[in-house]
Amino acid sequence: MTIWQRITDALAALANGEGLSAIFDKLRTEPEHSVGFAIAVIALGAKMAKADGLVTRDEVAAFREVFDIPQADSESAARVFNLARQDVAGFDSYARKIAAMFTDQPAALSDLMEGLFHIALADGDYHRAENAFLREVALIFGMSESDFRCMRARFVPDARRDPYTVLGIPADAALDDIRARWRALVREAHPDLMISRGVPEEAIRLAEKRLIAINEAWDEIVADRAA
Repeated sequence: MTIWQRITDALAALANGEGLSAIFDKLRTEPEHSVGFAIAVIALGAKMAKADGLVTRDEVAAFREVFDIPQADSESAARVFNLARQDVAGFDSYARKIAAMFTDQPAALSDLMEGLFHIALADGDYHRAENAFLREVALIFGMSESDFRCMRARFVPDARRDPYTVLGIPADAALDDIRARWRALVREAHPDLMISRGVPEEAIRLAEKRLIAINEAWDEIVADRAA
């Protein structure tokens, strides 16, 4: 059974009249975390797509860049997106339920944030309302301000592309400490490790941009210190 079939089953389990936000209370068990992760990215992404007042085709198409969605399963993903847009519950309600689902897996919440950044930048513009949305979600997820800036620097073109900010380490840190931090970030992005913390196989491409940015930052620091 594919994750999209499992999402269809999860949606079918909603009682008549229940909003999508109620589904997160039904996905507490570990095997279903990957379903919860996929629904969370689509649902919060749908809420965020309205943050700048305009839902573009690019933002909708961005879900296909985060997830591998077979044509046959497009209806399930679209239903999640539309239910989230129509649900009267605010994005903060969604974020709190998701944070509770992954309360012992902060790395999974970081993975989810990366998916939201990817969607936010899909239309080539990073609106101030989207930044406020993501900052509030990060706060609810328990992400520190420095970690938020680190992630933002990897995604947002107008963010200061300081390699130390990308790696989340002080500019005066010793090279050995920077190397250790770089290696830790690379390990965290390994597909097997991501799957183990709830990221569905269909969304492993989330790690691609992270690895590119992390490795570029490390290479820049090494080159600068060797000069």
